Amino acid sequence: MTTARFRDATEVDFVIVGSGAAGGVIARELSVAGFATIVLEQGPRLTPGDFEHDEFKYWYRSGITNDPAKSPQTFRSDPNATAMPTGVRPALWYARTVGGSSTHFTANYWRFHEIDFIERSRLGAIEGTGFADWPITYAELEPYYTKVEWDIGVSGLAGASPFDPPRTRPYPMPPLPVKSSGVLLERGARKLGLHPFPAPMAINSQPYRGRAACVHCGFCHGFACEAQAKSSTLFNMIPEAEATGRCEVRANSYVIRVDTNAKRRATGVAYLDADGHEHFQRAKAVIVSANGAETPRLLLASASSRFPDGLANSSGLVGKYLMYNYSARVSAVFAHELNEFKSVQVTRVVHDFYDSDPKRGFYGGGGLDARIGPQPTMWAQRAGTPGVTWGAKFKDRLREFPRSMVVLGHGTSLPLATNSVSLDPDLKDVWGRPAIRVTYKDHPDDLANARFMQDRSVEIMDAAGAERIDRSPVRESDFSMHLLGTCRMGNDARSSVVDRYHRAHDVRNLFVCDGSSLVTSGRGQPTMTIQALAFRAADHIGRFARAGDI
Repeated sequence: MTTARFRDATEVDFVIVGSGAAGGVIARELSVAGFATIVLEQGPRLTPGDFEHDEFKYWYRSGITNDPAKSPQTFRSDPNATAMPTGVRPALWYARTVGGSSTHFTANYWRFHEIDFIERSRLGAIEGTGFADWPITYAELEPYYTKVEWDIGVSGLAGASPFDPPRTRPYPMPPLPVKSSGVLLERGARKLGLHPFPAPMAINSQPYRGRAACVHCGFCHGFACEAQAKSSTLFNMIPEAEATGRCEVRANSYVIRVDTNAKRRATGVAYLDADGHEHFQRAKAVIVSANGAETPRLLLASASSRFPDGLANSSGLVGKYLMYNYSARVSAVFAHELNEFKSVQVTRVVHDFYDSDPKRGFYGGGGLDARIGPQPTMWAQRAGTPGVTWGAKFKDRLREFPRSMVVLGHGTSLPLATNSVSLDPDLKDVWGRPAIRVTYKDHPDDLANARFMQDRSVEIMDAAGAERIDRSPVRESDFSMHLLGTCRMGNDARSSVVDRYHRAHDVRNLFVCDGSSLVTSGRGQPTMTIQALAFRAADHIGRFARAGDI
């Protein structure tokens, strides 16, 4: 396959920052539509042969994720306090490679529901938050959800959940085989009158579009898929974009600034190559899809005399309203071996508690799924009885691994202006750029909802016959893989960063599309929605370009 090669001095139609769930989709759509496109990715480009089942490397040594030794972060829960370095584990964790976090995600792929887009109208204001309706509805996004399922590749069973929103087409693949944890979740849930259903997963249950079916190796969560069964943009969107001959992907290209001219239009991006040399790539339009942490960081770092508070930041909201999706964990031990370390993470889901219910006394809802959680090494670290991390009692606990499973309650996170991504005033990365400073404190409703979801998990596991059930503490968050809301969509330039088409209110030829665009957090599993938004954004951006409206 011959891919495009452009010179920095060549003004391409689009330069896209980031190659992950959103950037990869937009690159494919725009290059297929006939536009010259360059994708700049901060990390390396790896092949299936490069991927490993090395827990220590991938979970503790930043094998394919942001490395705190090179890109440190600081964290604080109080916006008036000094943020402190996070050390070996960053506060915000994401893949740093071509394909972005779509390479290492769990691939849980349910759609947002209709209520997610209009909750503010249904429930009213929540004091002290930026709780708002989206500028688009589920109905507007539904065709693009369907496009994700068929173009990206999602396995599932349409109509299996009575709570599913309307759809125009079934899944392209049947669901993956049920695991022991799925059987037990289903058993307990049905005893309680609930409605478990096969988990929709962005993992092939059969060969699909030139990619193999899942080989059930058990290394999905935090790992890239050497079988290419996981539907990463590395394996589908990026190669299809390159096959047009109009898309070039440049790995190890760290974008440090978006430049603008006197007309307040973006002219291209400055980036560092693998050797640290600075280049400038000219473009007619810039699309930032770097994730909910790196996107606001880039816009804030692109401050200039024209945009002294950061690019596209007249609202003052770039980096604000960071949302995590709180997850509450319950561990259960059964009499017989489950061997949950095999195959995909999730095969059954419960959405009976998805909607917020004012009778609960707090905002929030969510979904429950059954899984093992991490692989053996990480499991062992989490499994110890409090205060017992060695000796006979600890060994006894480790022997429970084959008989154990986890129920995760994926919940909501309210948008707070004080929760943010900003530039640390003191700490720099190895390239001399300001480090990411994270400020985050859960809203009390987020924690109340987490406890509610955990209670439901305990009830289900008890009904399923668990010998012992343990709750993980529900406490303030200091870490997340879901990076949402930091450049939110909206119709009003005073209360949002981009419009309903992902165009920056302040810069006509600058677009932002990734997790930062989300207005509310949904109930976990945002990647499906991020990709639907990316397909929709690409449609409109291409239309604008053909009409000369960029």
